[in-house]
Amino acid sequence: MFDVNYFLEVFPTIARAFQVTIEVTAAGIAVAMVLGLFIDLGRRTRIAPVRWVVEFIRDFIQNTPLILQAFFFFWIFPQYGGFKLDALLSGIIVIGIQYAAYTAEVYRAGIDAVPAGQWQAARALNFSRADTWRRIILPQAIPPIFPALGNYLISMLKDTPQLLVIGVLGMAGTAQAIGNQTYEYGEPMVVAGIIFVIASYILSLGVRRLEARFGRLT
Repeated sequence: MFDVNYFLEVFPTIARAFQVTIEVTAAGIAVAMVLGLFIDLGRRTRIAPVRWVVEFIRDFIQNTPLILQAFFFFWIFPQYGGFKLDALLSGIIVIGIQYAAYTAEVYRAGIDAVPAGQWQAARALNFSRADTWRRIILPQAIPPIFPALGNYLISMLKDTPQLLVIGVLGMAGTAQAIGNQTYEYGEPMVVAGIIFVIASYILSLGVRRLEARFGRLT
């Protein structure tokens, strides 16, 4: 039977853990947006070895599970690399790198959508390659991809529970920890699920506003 009193009792504790989930999501999407742009730019370089390495890394990240990447980064790599970051920072880095591989595809679509005439105009005005990217291409390519990046933000929020494997106690981890103490898992998990649904819905409304303003990337 569902215990309403138990539900209300654990709700504040799990809700406070939402701060960790927000921290991981916000910092992770920042890493993904910056690194994703560099991945796409690396794939466009004229230096073939660099392009091959970037493409290999992107494909490797896309084709391995987040939970496995987190496990190896936090538990295995320190044994050989001689360093170990705390769980929260490790989780931010891992989830940021994971999603950078996907945001790179969004940047690719946005940059490819910029008319070729913009490049030609930049060359005619004797702009350097760096100035062309900074002042002409990126300002036109990035605004239309905001909705797609927003969708990845929602996906990242829902993927944060996978970081429990390295000890990042967001809402799901806190709910599980409470269940381990009381042997009653239903109510804590329901609390975490409700907060996830509310947060995802609020973010989806923001994405819809971005779509209305900038339009869908086609």
